[in-house]
Amino acid sequence: MRSTTTDTIRIFFNHARLYRWRFFLIFISVIVGVAVGVVTPLVYGKFFDVLTQTEFLASVSKTSALARLLFIVLALNLVSWICWRTVHFSINHLQPRVMADLANTCFEYIHQHSYRFFSNTFVGSLVKKVNRYTRAFEDLSDKVIFDIIPLIVEIGVVLIVLTIRNPVLALILLIWTVIFIVFSYIFSLYKLQYDLKATSQDTRVTAHLADTITNSVTIKLFSGLAREFGAFKHLTEEQFRLTKHTWRLGSVMEAISAFLIIVLEFAMFFAALYFWNRGEFTIGDFAVLQVYVMRLTRKLWDLGRIIRRVYELFADAAEMTEVFLTPHEIKDARGAKPLLITRGEIIFRDVYFEYHKGVQVFGPVKLNIKPQEKVALIGPSGGGKSTFVKLLFRFFDTKNGVILIDRQDIKKTSQESLRAGIALVPQDPVLFHRSLMDNIRYGRSDADDKDVIIASRLAHADEFIVRFPDKYNTLVGERGVKLSGGERQRVAIARAILKNAKILVLDEATSSLDSESERMIQDALAVLMKGKTVIVIAHRLSTIMQMDRIIVLNQGRIDEEGTHGELLQKNGSLYRRLWELQASGFIR
Repeated sequence: MRSTTTDTIRIFFNHARLYRWRFFLIFISVIVGVAVGVVTPLVYGKFFDVLTQTEFLASVSKTSALARLLFIVLALNLVSWICWRTVHFSINHLQPRVMADLANTCFEYIHQHSYRFFSNTFVGSLVKKVNRYTRAFEDLSDKVIFDIIPLIVEIGVVLIVLTIRNPVLALILLIWTVIFIVFSYIFSLYKLQYDLKATSQDTRVTAHLADTITNSVTIKLFSGLAREFGAFKHLTEEQFRLTKHTWRLGSVMEAISAFLIIVLEFAMFFAALYFWNRGEFTIGDFAVLQVYVMRLTRKLWDLGRIIRRVYELFADAAEMTEVFLTPHEIKDARGAKPLLITRGEIIFRDVYFEYHKGVQVFGPVKLNIKPQEKVALIGPSGGGKSTFVKLLFRFFDTKNGVILIDRQDIKKTSQESLRAGIALVPQDPVLFHRSLMDNIRYGRSDADDKDVIIASRLAHADEFIVRFPDKYNTLVGERGVKLSGGERQRVAIARAILKNAKILVLDEATSSLDSESERMIQDALAVLMKGKTVIVIAHRLSTIMQMDRIIVLNQGRIDEEGTHGELLQKNGSLYRRLWELQASGFIR
């Protein structure tokens, strides 16, 4: 955690230093504001000394001196007021600005991670990490500006003042402060481990509760209430034990802290009484001493809580910092150029890939897809069809070999231009929680409403869109949950039509459609495929009979290739066996 904490501080500092002058203004204002607050009691001490003078002094002169001291107090308070208003107004702008910058950095860095990263990471946890990260900066900066810096400045100024007035009292306060801070730090670190355990247990209790509520019907069907209640009660008992222990530790710490404060007050005033008896201390000095002791003990009282909170905030930020420390798996090459697709030729030259070291899943593959050729990829599950597409989009990098598009190595071109030149209609389209217009326009951001509607009509999506009360302004819900599978498929096809890329990939593009919708979509796809290089992944072989070439992938290698008729004529071919299985299914 220590190294992660250092990296967190570095990242926060790099974002904050863009506004260094505002931070400098806040820093100076806090120092001046605290220093003035420490000096002000000295004036009040002088006020009480003048007020209690017993020697002869004209009442007018005495009143004038007292009034002058009050005006000095007023001036000091105004300076303090200006300093703290400067701090608050500056931080009201600065914190949200840096938090927004951090959120933007998180957004950009996360989305530059690879397909593998998102496959291995929960979406909800990433969202939580980003939110915790920005909040951690806000809370940490608050702790530094309003707690840590004022405490350091106040201790320093008080010790300087007391050293000038009475070095013995300053020494007593210094020794006590060191003892109190060391005790608070050590005890807080000791208690922190139990605080974190209690927090983790609370998360487990919440997760178990949510899991059982989600599966309440299953619990009823299998008479699992007693079993689940027993497991939940075991978790809550452990939570009770940990919470009770942390609260007891907190009470012990407060008890010891309160005792140390009592000792300080007694020691300081006992020593002050000794110096007053020698005529070296005044009534005003007693008043100043009382204010100083109260101010310091009030700030130091929360020191343990501040230390624990700072560690908790660094722990909250650590998860996102680890994401920042995880290098991007797929990166643009230095000096990467935009991919220029004019013909749409695709070449796989001795391509080899493995998901895990030593576990071969794809290749070596040699394949040349000619410009505007219509190619189908078929094969058993796990044969390598999806891997082929992921390598083409450069979601993964090949271990060996090279993939060329129009004679350009895709590793040497920018990822943005590569994916802009290929349109994909996936098997299970996922939509943004935005309007239908926005989702379709995602295929080409500069398209106007008329272009979107034309693409929708070609994809036969307009037919169901116009039935909604809000038509194209209808929100589709998270991941498009408000639409049926077939409706989402048609939106994805409309998006691909609008994109109009030179290379088109159809991954089971009609799998979610009924027979009538599929017939209409096949007509739309026939229009869409004209003049393009097309790669079709399909399990229903009846949908690929008209392809220029059929590639049979099995265990990551090309077993067979040819037209539908050619492959059927090969005795013992995998394609023929798959065709006969599906054909017999149709007959039955």
